[in-house]
Amino acid sequence: MKSLSKIRTWIGLLILLSLFLVFSYFSYSPKPQVFPAYLTDSPSPTGVKAFYTYVKKDKAGEIWSQSPDLLKATADHQLLVMAEPAFIPKKEEMNAYINFMKAGNTILLLQNNPQGMFDVKTVSVDTQETMKVYTQGHTSYLAQIDSGIRLQTKKEEEVLIYDEAGPIAVKQSYGNGHLIVAITPGWMTNEDLLKKDHLRLLLYLINEGFTAKILFDEYIHGGENASTFLNVYPMWFLLLVLQGGLLMILWLWSKGKRFGPIFVPREEAVRFSDEGIQAVAAWFLRGKRYCDSIIIQADYVKLLLQERWQIPYNREWKDLSSYFERKWTKVSANEIRPFLIGLVNILEKEKITKQEYLLWSKKLEQLRREVEE
Repeated sequence: MKSLSKIRTWIGLLILLSLFLVFSYFSYSPKPQVFPAYLTDSPSPTGVKAFYTYVKKDKAGEIWSQSPDLLKATADHQLLVMAEPAFIPKKEEMNAYINFMKAGNTILLLQNNPQGMFDVKTVSVDTQETMKVYTQGHTSYLAQIDSGIRLQTKKEEEVLIYDEAGPIAVKQSYGNGHLIVAITPGWMTNEDLLKKDHLRLLLYLINEGFTAKILFDEYIHGGENASTFLNVYPMWFLLLVLQGGLLMILWLWSKGKRFGPIFVPREEAVRFSDEGIQAVAAWFLRGKRYCDSIIIQADYVKLLLQERWQIPYNREWKDLSSYFERKWTKVSANEIRPFLIGLVNILEKEKITKQEYLLWSKKLEQLRREVEE
């Protein structure tokens, strides 16, 4: 009857867990994945997957996710697109980017405020809601400009795109290569790419780089798109792991395993504690059996001397002076002999006072501690 009851219990638990698993699977509605902005593999409105896919078909676009130190400093006529960097690279990394340009390549930097990148300077302006921008050939286009800053140009720089408030995109030479800076990374996003003339303006900037190959720099976006345990594995697998863990806990519980503090039974603690010794000591004190107590204490210390210091147990206390001088290094030789003589006198007395008992009990206790150390 007991085995049948256990089987029924297990069957009920398995049915309950199966129903919970099925209900969890069908009721789960995954949340949309959150992508950081300006990633080439991001289909969200703030990603640049649409433009990357378009360029990849016509211009052999590739993703560059490694350190700039590994960029080839050769005249390969490559264009590196840096869309809204998440951080300002270190000095060594900036030098690697500059060497890449000096070798004959081009960098297209699209950033809302490029101040601090490649010594680019910006200036705040009062802008009005205007949609018209102009290229180097004074051709007008329609574009959305939300930035309240404009680029501060130098003599050697070319203004590629501008509006009434000032330069929007400029081009500068670095050795045999070029740096193109624009304050409109939003033109490249999936949301705004096909609005107004954004795509045409982006292609205009890319063509200014005279490039045969385009690289999209993902290194500048850091580790924001790193995979985690929750987004690497599918939800059904995570649910299966959770159910397996619950089943394991129930199985351990059924086997009698308990999780929590261990309480020692009182009778065990009383048996192996010092309560018995304390009771005996109290009995000796109330009965004023000081001689018996000091003899027992001295006998116990002599056993320890044989165990720890290899002093024969059958030797009398008065004959242990030479042994103590070799072993008891914390006490001088002049103090050892009076100690042994006094101890022999106390042990030979038939009655001793409480003061004598406390004094020699303390001395024997001190000797015991030093022997056990």
